[in-house]
Amino acid sequence: MKLFLSFFMLLTATFFANAQIDSKNKSTAIPAVESKKETDDTPKIAPSQPNTTNNTTFGSLNVPNLSTGMETPKKEFSLFGEKFGNPGELYQKQLDEQLANTKLSPEEVEQRNGSLTDQYFGDFKSKAKFVNVAYRDHGYVDGDLIQVLVNDDVVQARVFLNGGFSGFKLDLQKGFNKIDFLALNQGESGPNTAEFKVVDDMGNLVSANRWNLATGVKATIIIVKE
Repeated sequence: MKLFLSFFMLLTATFFANAQIDSKNKSTAIPAVESKKETDDTPKIAPSQPNTTNNTTFGSLNVPNLSTGMETPKKEFSLFGEKFGNPGELYQKQLDEQLANTKLSPEEVEQRNGSLTDQYFGDFKSKAKFVNVAYRDHGYVDGDLIQVLVNDDVVQARVFLNGGFSGFKLDLQKGFNKIDFLALNQGESGPNTAEFKVVDDMGNLVSANRWNLATGVKATIIIVKE
């Protein structure tokens, strides 16, 4: 009887042990859920191409061309400028001027080019204590310059001749009062052209005249105080 109970218990234990092993080997399968396929609605961006405009390629490198600022000028350079594009025109003009002078009288040439000799406008007596010396450019105001001397002393070193009269007051010394007008240049058009007046202390005109001088030439007037 005991032998039978022992066999029964062993058989029961073996049954339960096999049942537990089978339960461990069996697993529950979970069905996979398919994900939605990606759509092609998203726009695709193509890779940008390198800008090869104005570039120089060295192997795999693109090097931009740099301007040196030394481009060739479109207009041809002329040494003589626009006025005398042909050198012969310059020489022809000078020749024409020389020929024109040969057709003029000596007086006309002097009037045109200026006197090359000193001019003396005379001497005048006066009892005045002083005189007013005035001068102006009687022609086109072109930059004529003069220097004024009294008895060889400079009283006006550099005077620009305008279209209106300007000058200075001169106290007369007993005897000779020599006034020199020295042409420092001939302006832009030449010659050095001027008009002068000498008026005494009573407003009386002592002397008046004009000159046309070359550079370095002078005009002279003498006032003799009695």
